[in-house]
Amino acid sequence: MSELLILGASVITMDPQRRIITDGAVYVRDGLIQAVGRANDLRASHPGIDVLGDSTTIVHPGLVNAHLHLTVDRLLRSAIPDDLPPGDSIFQWAVPAHAHVTPEDDEISALLAALDAQRNGVTTVLDAGTVAHTAAVAVALGTLGMRGFVGTWGWDADGVPFGGSPAEVLERQLEVVTRWSSHDRTALVRGAVTMVGHDLVSDDLLAAGVAMAADHGTVCTFHISPHGRDAESYLERTGVRPLVHFERIGALGRQVVLGHAVHLDDAELEAVLRTETAVASCPLAYLRLGQGFAPANRHTELWRRGGRLALGTDSENAGDSLDLLRVAATFAGLAKDVPMDPTAFGAHDVLELVTIGGAEVLGIADLVGSIEVGKRADLVVHRTDQPSWQPVSPDPVLPLVWSAQGTTTHHVVTDGRVVVRDGRSTLVDEIELFQRATTAGRALAERAGLPIGAKWPLV
Repeated sequence: MSELLILGASVITMDPQRRIITDGAVYVRDGLIQAVGRANDLRASHPGIDVLGDSTTIVHPGLVNAHLHLTVDRLLRSAIPDDLPPGDSIFQWAVPAHAHVTPEDDEISALLAALDAQRNGVTTVLDAGTVAHTAAVAVALGTLGMRGFVGTWGWDADGVPFGGSPAEVLERQLEVVTRWSSHDRTALVRGAVTMVGHDLVSDDLLAAGVAMAADHGTVCTFHISPHGRDAESYLERTGVRPLVHFERIGALGRQVVLGHAVHLDDAELEAVLRTETAVASCPLAYLRLGQGFAPANRHTELWRRGGRLALGTDSENAGDSLDLLRVAATFAGLAKDVPMDPTAFGAHDVLELVTIGGAEVLGIADLVGSIEVGKRADLVVHRTDQPSWQPVSPDPVLPLVWSAQGTTTHHVVTDGRVVVRDGRSTLVDEIELFQRATTAGRALAERAGLPIGAKWPLV
């Protein structure tokens, strides 16, 4: 039997009443939250067990990243220029790199990306589709003790790498959701159906992938409309915009998580709401790529009308930062600034999106996303002896979102296991991993012929 007591000056529960317990504690046994209450009471009833946190720390549920690419791009992090023409970060950098990636590259990349997310308080990720080596990503998540959904690249356009006929692509998707059984809902690593999306997936394949996800009790995620080009393509081919078309062919629904869905018109937004389809928004990526998020964004309206919304960081060829609370602050700021209404949205709203809201989008809100008795113990502890927390706020949600963000994460617990202690992974040698990633990234760039360098002269 494993036991753990987590203490905090404030325990932000995200329970249905959104209680914040002062001088609180969480008692964990065998991976489950057994009690939530006052620190003194739980200390007295459970003496002599491992304790994380103290009377100065802040505790909240583990964060949920609903759109993250774990492979390849991480090995080229911050080497991809941030002033490229539209599409070049993908087709001139990411695609050539993926063509030369090895299983070891994918594992190292996933380890480093997941560690970065974990060190910033993320305990659950939805990988948006591994191009080459899904098993390597599953190994990496297992090594780090991270909860996550893995998938394989699914598309059937002509001449694309790792493509195929609809039958061939569906066979690979079925292998993933069977091997990492999505029916075992308590498993840390589970399979998902991950289509590429855009205009690179046939109607038959997309509809069948969504149906497969429903049959296997998991999610189907794919990319659509981070920019305006997808709409142009579907209008030319089908006469309607993408999401209207998807509803017609049965490719929307509660099991679907749309990556991006930024450039929507009124009819598309209504289709999302009507079908209870979820959207994973990655605002920092859109801003870095200059994709028009501020003028086109319908995500705040989707949220206001009761739609299902979560946040993600996307990949390193897009957003660069895996600090999900930084992404949350970006989303909240834009939600206020675009309508020039500071009352429209706030820190408390966006914290819901990256905790209980994100868990609901992934279909696991009964397991994680809040600190409640009976749920799996996915918890994050922040140090407040940092300038970004001082002086101590009477409302810990405000500094958590607007100032401290992921940088003050001190301990992370996933499924009752301490995976980050005192700001360092308990499960991997971080220095060795950094060295392996540096070597692997340089070798990958050389094999792919990528022009790694600095914009300004290095002297």
